[in-house]
Amino acid sequence: MVTQRRVVITGIGVVAPGGVGTKMFWERVVSGVSATRPITLFDPAPFRSRMAAECDFDPVREGLTPQEIRRMDRVTQFAVVAAKEALADSGIEIGAGEAHRAGVSLGCAVGCTEKLEQEYVVLSDGGRQWQVDHTYTVPHLFDYFVPSSIAAEVAMLSGAEGPATVMSAGCTSGIDSLGYACELIREGTADVMIAGGAEAPIAPITVACFDAIRATSRHNDDPTRASRPFDRTRNGFVLGEGSAVLVLEELESARRRGARVYAEISGFGNRSNAYHMTGLRADGIELAAAITAALDEAKLGPAALDYVNAHGTATKQNDLHETAALKRSLGTHAYGVPVSSIKSMIGHSLGAVGSIEVAACALAIEHGIVPPTANLTDQDPELDLDYVPLTAREKKVDVALTVGSGFGGFQSAMVLAGVAA
Repeated sequence: MVTQRRVVITGIGVVAPGGVGTKMFWERVVSGVSATRPITLFDPAPFRSRMAAECDFDPVREGLTPQEIRRMDRVTQFAVVAAKEALADSGIEIGAGEAHRAGVSLGCAVGCTEKLEQEYVVLSDGGRQWQVDHTYTVPHLFDYFVPSSIAAEVAMLSGAEGPATVMSAGCTSGIDSLGYACELIREGTADVMIAGGAEAPIAPITVACFDAIRATSRHNDDPTRASRPFDRTRNGFVLGEGSAVLVLEELESARRRGARVYAEISGFGNRSNAYHMTGLRADGIELAAAITAALDEAKLGPAALDYVNAHGTATKQNDLHETAALKRSLGTHAYGVPVSSIKSMIGHSLGAVGSIEVAACALAIEHGIVPPTANLTDQDPELDLDYVPLTAREKKVDVALTVGSGFGGFQSAMVLAGVAA
């Protein structure tokens, strides 16, 4: 039987475009200023979409050793740095006696993309050789092939000896990993979970794949305004990268040690549309069902919501689908609650972005500020909700909802609520 243990966030760590660290991330997403720019990680000239939201990330400056930098892909480096900040922010110490009650749950959609591509280029002599000589590989190639290495590194960093896993469900991975972590705490399997998501997909192969299906924006002439969720002129998402890692604890345990509590994760729901690998139903019925499930688990009605953090990718299809889902699940309250997309500023980091958006919701509750949707200057008349254009809004936020949709038909929703001292 599932217990009634309550799960709260006591630590937040973020690596995101526009700045490393939770403070710089929050300043970015309330600024209304996009971190999107022309791609610098490789030469983007041959591609249709040539901009991204990159992280200004220096692993040496962030305290990683030469051995760690050699061993870890960029995505793992993001996760480790974010986890370090989250653990320090939480003030928790996982001793030998509690290690088996602490676990790791991370979301990632495309794994160790950067190192895999680099090593394939070397092994294949720039793609000219079909038969490759394995002796040219680095000794850590297996770690790049197996995304679970991301969770393993965070477990070693934290000393967590409980459940450790990487969840991969496309762009809902970062929400689903947190939902799974919550269930482990609620059912009594774990007392502490280091959970979140990480992604470093800005590599030629990823950009080529999204180019092929025309999912990314072609506003190359104006990169900072390329991501335009809910705008009439939107034409695709902007690829991003980054990580958010949260420390989750059982509420009473957190209170006993005097921990700062950002918010409670009070509800989670996910559904599959069983419809299409990349397509979405216009009526949003499956996302609406996930939202309703999350609210039901939280024992809250739609009127309790003070803020909705939208998936808001700036694709024609998603923004229509999501708006329909909010109307279907929230009823008339959909017109009264502010909705915004921080992807307009930090891009779409695939399996990481759900966790980054959960962090944004926790910070919105903490600071009483709703982040804006940047670049929303010509709202699509088919999209008629309050999308908080351009400027952040001061507002008391007691309950926030965040949602996500992923390739494969995955739909997830999570409800966060403030906790009285």
